[in-house]
Amino acid sequence: MRFETVQQLLAAIIPDPREEEARQAAHRQWASIAKPLDSLGLLETAVEDIAALTLDHRVDLSRRSLLLLCADNGVLAQGVAQSGHEVTAAVARNAGANRSSVCKMAAVAGCRVVPVDMGMKEPGPIPGVLDRRLGDGTGDITQGPAMTRAQAERAILTGAELALEQKAAGVGLLATGEMGIGNTTTSAAVACALLGGSPAEMTGRGAGLSDRGLERKLRAVETALAHNRPDPADPIDVLAKVGGFDIAGMCGIFLGGAAGRVPVLMDGFISTAAALCALRLCPAAGKAMVASHVSAEPAGRRLLDALGKRPLITAGMRLGEGTGAVAAIPLLDMALALYSEGTTFDSTGIEAYTPQGG
Repeated sequence: MRFETVQQLLAAIIPDPREEEARQAAHRQWASIAKPLDSLGLLETAVEDIAALTLDHRVDLSRRSLLLLCADNGVLAQGVAQSGHEVTAAVARNAGANRSSVCKMAAVAGCRVVPVDMGMKEPGPIPGVLDRRLGDGTGDITQGPAMTRAQAERAILTGAELALEQKAAGVGLLATGEMGIGNTTTSAAVACALLGGSPAEMTGRGAGLSDRGLERKLRAVETALAHNRPDPADPIDVLAKVGGFDIAGMCGIFLGGAAGRVPVLMDGFISTAAALCALRLCPAAGKAMVASHVSAEPAGRRLLDALGKRPLITAGMRLGEGTGAVAAIPLLDMALALYSEGTTFDSTGIEAYTPQGG
């Protein structure tokens, strides 16, 4: 499955009457397990959602990958971060060598990390990192657009291709992650454009900015929005004008997951900003999105609310790289162990619970 245009990709995300059949079968499976009804809460809902997406109540998430999109952002020139673009490349190199923060967490979760160069300033190739470069970083959004519309569309299609490549390799669960110094600034601008909030409401300290640094970041977001005037009704315009290669690529991962019927775990602030772009492009893509956690960044909760998603984890996380997404995988594994192998009411001779009403 390969798409030449974003419109072709969106047209491939279609409903199927078997979705509800699979969801109901999963619900019956949960109801047969010897425990109080709905007592695993959002974990039960997640399994049922995944069953509906994959059209199969026999949910198998044993093969999983994290797509870690790495890209640099021109807005870094405005002093919006305490480190430079060389850190993006350093983390990408560590990820390629399986040494970065998310790699250590992913190993516990049995998740393969696939780092991807979407457009870092430091030229590649980097061992262990896929080359999907769209440029040497984006433009400074305080001076002009981050990228052309054609680049934004190519980034979306690249993300979708990455997702579908993983599916073709037998992966049943995708997680999203990113690495790009300055990308909480671009994500704040994207969130402001899509949600209509003020930069003061949407912009946080990222990796630990000082008060003065936060002031520079706020000014950068305000200037970018005023200068570029992104159209909130056109997510591709928003991505092109104030986004980043990483955000646009993750938008494509969510769309590719929906087209290929592979569930995709959202990470935190940057990932959910990308997910909202995907949802605005195609509301049906929401069926592929699973919320791992709520970011500690100011817009974290608002983005999840706009997506209509509830997080599995609330832990004040804001590390990035997809760490929140992989942290949710063991929870899903434990839920599936009970779902697939749990003791049933029939096998114990215990009378099944029934809904009691109000």
